[in-house]
Amino acid sequence: MLNALLFASLTISGAAGINPDSTANKNVSLEEIVVTDFKQNKRNLTSTAVSTISTLQLQNQQIVNLKELTAVMPNFYMPDYGSYANTPVYIRGIGSKSKGSAVGFYVDGVPHFESSAFNIDLSDIAAVDVFRGPQGTLYGRNSIAGIINVYTHNPLDYQKTRIKVGYGRFNDFVAQASNYSKVSDQFGISTAISYHHNDGMFTNHFLNEKADKLNEGEGRIGLYWRPNTNWLIHLNSTLTLSKQNGYPYAPYDIVKDELSPISYNRNSPYKRLISSTGFNVRYENEHISFNSQTSYQFIKSHQGLDQDFTPKDIFFTDNSYHQNMLSQDITLKSNDKGRYQWIIGVFGMLLHSNQFAETSYYTRNFSTPTTYKNPTTGYAIYHQSSYNIWRGLSATAGLRFDYEHAKTSYNQEKVTLTTGATAHVRDFISSASFRQFTPKFTLQYLTNKDNLYYASVTRGYKPGGFNTIFKTDAERTYAPEYSWNYEVGTRLKFLNGRMTAEADLFYIDWRHMQAIYTVPNVGNLITNAGHTDSKGFELSLAYHPVKSLQFSMNYGYTHARYLEYKKSSKEDFSGNRLPMVPNHTLSIDGTYTVMQAGWFDKIILNTGLTGLGRIYWADDNIVRQNFYATLNAKVSLTKGIVTWDLWGKNLTGTDYLAYCFKMSTGNYAQKGKPLSFGTSVSVTF
Repeated sequence: MLNALLFASLTISGAAGINPDSTANKNVSLEEIVVTDFKQNKRNLTSTAVSTISTLQLQNQQIVNLKELTAVMPNFYMPDYGSYANTPVYIRGIGSKSKGSAVGFYVDGVPHFESSAFNIDLSDIAAVDVFRGPQGTLYGRNSIAGIINVYTHNPLDYQKTRIKVGYGRFNDFVAQASNYSKVSDQFGISTAISYHHNDGMFTNHFLNEKADKLNEGEGRIGLYWRPNTNWLIHLNSTLTLSKQNGYPYAPYDIVKDELSPISYNRNSPYKRLISSTGFNVRYENEHISFNSQTSYQFIKSHQGLDQDFTPKDIFFTDNSYHQNMLSQDITLKSNDKGRYQWIIGVFGMLLHSNQFAETSYYTRNFSTPTTYKNPTTGYAIYHQSSYNIWRGLSATAGLRFDYEHAKTSYNQEKVTLTTGATAHVRDFISSASFRQFTPKFTLQYLTNKDNLYYASVTRGYKPGGFNTIFKTDAERTYAPEYSWNYEVGTRLKFLNGRMTAEADLFYIDWRHMQAIYTVPNVGNLITNAGHTDSKGFELSLAYHPVKSLQFSMNYGYTHARYLEYKKSSKEDFSGNRLPMVPNHTLSIDGTYTVMQAGWFDKIILNTGLTGLGRIYWADDNIVRQNFYATLNAKVSLTKGIVTWDLWGKNLTGTDYLAYCFKMSTGNYAQKGKPLSFGTSVSVTF
C-alpha cells in the first residue's frame, strides 16, 4: 500500500522556501558531513578509511549512479559489463563477480544483500559514504571488502522542491521531481520520482537494434515524525522498475586487439522490480542512543541471454529470480562524553529466494529447466568498546558472532525441444550452517588540532553457499571465505582547515576466496581458491584556497594476487594477479564558482579526470586493459530558481574495454562508453 503512494504523493507541498544551494561559497571545513550512520562516529573520529561525496558534489560531477563512483573514490571499482542483473563492487581488490556481494550496501539503513539491487539513482541523494576494508564487526555478512551507505534527505532538516528535465546524446531523456516538506515542527514528508530513458550506445547489427537500451522509473516516499527532541521515527519506501537490453558483447581478437561488431540473433532483455521499505526508530538522551531498523525488500527479475553471442542458434538462457528479505537490527550505544564508549547490537534475518533457469541447447535439441529454492536464516550479536587511554590516545576492540543456516531445494528436468518430451534428471535437498567470529582491534591518536593517526586489525567474513549450476556433487557447495585486514592511516588538516589530506597503507590476507570460473556447456561455478592477498595504499587531498575554488585528488594503488590457486592438474594460477582488480585508480577534480556573474546569479564550472588500470580480465592474465583516463566537464548557470546545466563525459573519446571474458568459443568483450553530452533545466525552490 505504501508503494502505491509514491506516484501520488508528489502533489504534497507547502515546504518553507529556502535559497538554492550555495555550499561552495560557505566557509565550511572540507570534511563537513551532512549525515552519519548510527553505528559510526563522526568522520574525524572514525579509525577506518572512508570517502564521502555530498549531494552538491554529485550534482557538480554529474554522477548519477554508483558505477560512476569508480576511481572517484580510491581503490573503488564497479565494472560496467552488461545489465543490472549483476552489479559487482570491488574495494582494494576484494569483490565478487556473482552470488553474494563482498561489499555491504545500505540505503537509509536498509540492507541490499542482492547485488542486482545496487544500481540506485543518485540524482537526489544527501550523501554517499564508502568505507574501505572489512566492516564485519558492526555490519556482518557480505562486508568483507567494505560498505556503501547512501542517505536521503530528512525533511525535518532540509526543505526544498526540485523539478528537472534533461536530454542528451543517444536520446538520453531524464525527468525528476522531489519535494521535502516540513508539515509541522514534528512531522515531515519527502517524495521523489524519476524516469530515465536511453536508446543505447551500441548496435546489435544482426537485429538492427540497440543492444543496451534502457528504461527505468523510480519512486520514493519518506514519513518523518519527531514527537520530541529525544525521538525520531521515520518510514521510507522505494519502488524501482527497470527494463533494458544489457549485453553489448562481441567477439574480441586478442592478437589484433580488435573488437568485432555486435551480432547475435536473439534479443537479451532484463526486467527488474525492487521494492524496499525501512522502518527506523531512534532515541537519544545525554547518556545513551537507541536505534531499531526494520527492513523488507522484494525483488522480482527476469533475464534472457543469447549466451553464444553469435547469429546462430546455439544456446539461450532464461533466468527468473524472486527474493523476499526481512531483517531486524537493534543497536544501543553510549552517548556521554566519558572516556569509555560502547555499542552493542543484535541482528536477525530471514531471506527466501526462488530461481528458475532454463538453458536451451538448440544444436543438441534439448533444454534443462531447473528450479532452486534457497531459504536462509541468520542471527548475530555484536559489541564494540572504545577507551580514551590518555590525551587523545584511544583503543577500540570489537567482536561479532554470526550464525547462518541455508537450505537449497533443487529440481532439474530435460526437455526435448522438437517433441516436448520431458524426463526427470535429478533433485535433492541440501542444507549448511555457518558460524563465525569477526573481531576488530584499533589504536588511534587524535591531536588537539583534530589530526588523526590510527592502526587497525580487522577480520572479514563471507558465508558459503550453493552453486545453482554444477556437474558433480562436489561442486554443489562452496565454503566461506575470510580475511584479515592490517591498516595504518592518517587524516590531517593544513592551512587553517582549507586543505585536508588522508592517507593509508593496507595489507589483506585473504583465505578461501570464492573464485568463479566457467565450465563449457554448464555455466559459471563458484569454488574456493587456496590463498590470496592484496596490498596497497590510498591518498586523498582536498584544497579550498578561496571560497569560490575547490580542488580534490584521489589515488589508490592495489597489488592483488593468487598466492595459491590450483584450479586443476593442468591449471595453476598461483602467482597471477587477481582478475577485475585495477592496479591504479585516479581522480582529479576542480570546481570554480562565480557569484553574480553578469545576468546570472551563479555560475559553476567543473572539470574532472578519472583514470583506471591495469585490469586483468581472467585468472590466466592473458587479456588485460591497460591504464586509461576519461575527461568529464559540466557548466551550471543559475538565475533565480532556474538552473541550466551543460555536461559532457569522456570528452576525449577514449577507447577502452569495459569488460572481457572467455568462453569455449573464444574471447568476448564490451567497449567502454563513448563520448556523451547533454543538457538539463531544473527549477529549485
